[in-house]
Amino acid sequence: MLRIVHGKAFSQQLYRRTKPRTRSRTFATKLRGGPTIQIQTQYQARGAISRYGYGQKRALGGIPTILLPPVVFGGLVIALWTWKCCMMVIFQNKIIYMPGLPPNAHRETIAEYRNQCDGIEWREERIRSVDGTKISLCVASVNDIDVWNASSIPPRLPFLSPALRMLGDRPPRDAPVRYTMVCCSYRGYWTSKGRPSETGIAMDAAASLNWVRNDFLQQGGSPTDSIPLAIWGQSIGAGVATNLAAQDHLFQPTGSGANISLQTLILETPFISVRAMLETLYPQKWLPYRHLWPFLWNHLDSLKALGVMSERFKHAGMESPKVILLEAGKDELVPREHGKVLEKRCQDFGLGVEKKTIGGAFHTEVMVRPEGRLAVVEVVEDVSRRLFSRSRGRG
Repeated sequence: MLRIVHGKAFSQQLYRRTKPRTRSRTFATKLRGGPTIQIQTQYQARGAISRYGYGQKRALGGIPTILLPPVVFGGLVIALWTWKCCMMVIFQNKIIYMPGLPPNAHRETIAEYRNQCDGIEWREERIRSVDGTKISLCVASVNDIDVWNASSIPPRLPFLSPALRMLGDRPPRDAPVRYTMVCCSYRGYWTSKGRPSETGIAMDAAASLNWVRNDFLQQGGSPTDSIPLAIWGQSIGAGVATNLAAQDHLFQPTGSGANISLQTLILETPFISVRAMLETLYPQKWLPYRHLWPFLWNHLDSLKALGVMSERFKHAGMESPKVILLEAGKDELVPREHGKVLEKRCQDFGLGVEKKTIGGAFHTEVMVRPEGRLAVVEVVEDVSRRLFSRSRGRG
């Protein structure tokens, strides 16, 4: 019986041991447990070794046949989960911020929404962020103390304009007031350049404050005056707003320009942090996605930022801003527990806080409903009244 073993050397020996007169003949042998192989040349012997794998071990040879399907299927599931987890980590900026939605977002203009803005005239301003990235602002004013708001891009203008119009139409109770709303289009959104990230957006928000200060001076304001400011953020923007407010150096006197006085922090449908939202969106502990938080480089941690803001403002001898939480009654993304946790956080640090729930509103519908717009208007008017009372007391 002829045994075929693995290796090139044997195929050559097999050929050499064959007598010259039989090399041209075809002979066959019946291998134990194998097929009949006709070997005529050295290359056929080598091909038989390669084709039938004699002397080689199969990769799954040690696994019983009945277990092969679940092993293969389980391996595919693990591979798919691993691939998706890697993609979620690598592309977290695009998943969290989604700057390309809606699909035509980068080509929209203010003019397309002018008829829906309730007579409010918006204009676009182009500025450079702290790192030089070109970003865009939407600016509008009514009437004749100024209040600025950092918000979103043109699709939000029809929902912001009615609130600004209500402020303009309501008669001033104490003194003439001029309200200015500045909406920051962060990098990657609308016509702003760059790609969104937590670090980059924080620089864009800081650059918006610098623009507010410079615009105030260009409008005839005095460098010794104080600019009252309300920061307003929605959803992800609420995380940006709290982290911006935690940078107390932006609100301290600079000596070269007007001082920005942060009066109110309006947080519309806020969440605790990106990590908390991972646990909310993937509540099943057996899913790997909720356990990816160590790989996050976007945190937007409002819970931490509120505590930092309170401590820094106290250390700098400044009055902390009042915090307004606008909660959607039927929020399909952010659970009510997030609002309760943020409210308790403010109370623990002695911050003035007020939570308002807009009944029947979904996550993006707070400003769509009249009671949502009225809530914002009342907050801004309250800032005006408090400022007037202080100025009259000093007078």
